[in-house]
Amino acid sequence: MRPKSGNRKPDSSNRSLLDNARRLSAFRSPVFGLRNSRAAFTLLEILVALALVSLVLVSLNTFVFSMAELWGRNTDVRLFEQHARAVTRFLEHELHAAALPPAAGPNSTPIGIEEVRPQNGGSEKLLTFELPGGSRFFNWPDRPLPEVVCSLQVRRDEGLVLLWHSRLEKNFDTDPPRESVVTPLVTTMAYDYYDADSNRWSTETLFKTDPQGQPMPPQRIRLTFTYGKRTQETVITLPAPQQGLPAF
Repeated sequence: MRPKSGNRKPDSSNRSLLDNARRLSAFRSPVFGLRNSRAAFTLLEILVALALVSLVLVSLNTFVFSMAELWGRNTDVRLFEQHARAVTRFLEHELHAAALPPAAGPNSTPIGIEEVRPQNGGSEKLLTFELPGGSRFFNWPDRPLPEVVCSLQVRRDEGLVLLWHSRLEKNFDTDPPRESVVTPLVTTMAYDYYDADSNRWSTETLFKTDPQGQPMPPQRIRLTFTYGKRTQETVITLPAPQQGLPAF
């Protein structure tokens, strides 16, 4: 005898169909459709976002190009100032090396005034110092030598010239020193002297002399760099001789 249809329990397949029907009804409900529309971007919002991004990119591009133009206009000025600082640091380093032992021995004058005869033939009293270990700036024709005597000279249309030769060379006393142009931009070199009696500094274009008529080394030197219409002055303090090892 067949069981009555009213007492039949729904099997698993029927339950699956009912669940799927409920999901479809929920998907088609107005509430679900409203939530789905709020979570997405409309075409108008996308267009507005693209327009804002384009404005930002155009502004950034204009700013970058304007800064590059301003930076390029002052390139010569910055290079000129960097060159003046580099030359000043180089001379400070070499002069400080000359004021250390063994160049600066007891009762010695590591930085003084000596009469030098350049290759052009005319002798001149120049600021002179000695580098016991030499310098990497020197371009030796043969192997490098120590005990290098150096002098500074400013020449018109040439710039700052470093005259140098080693005491170990055979013809040190007769041959003129070698010449290397440190920079063509230095036009003048002046000398600062400190007067303890008046407590004042004075700047001279020539070396001061003592009561015996001998030139005195200055306490500072002033270099004037010239590039076009622009000039810059740097001051180098001449180091005092040290009788011992430097303090670390």
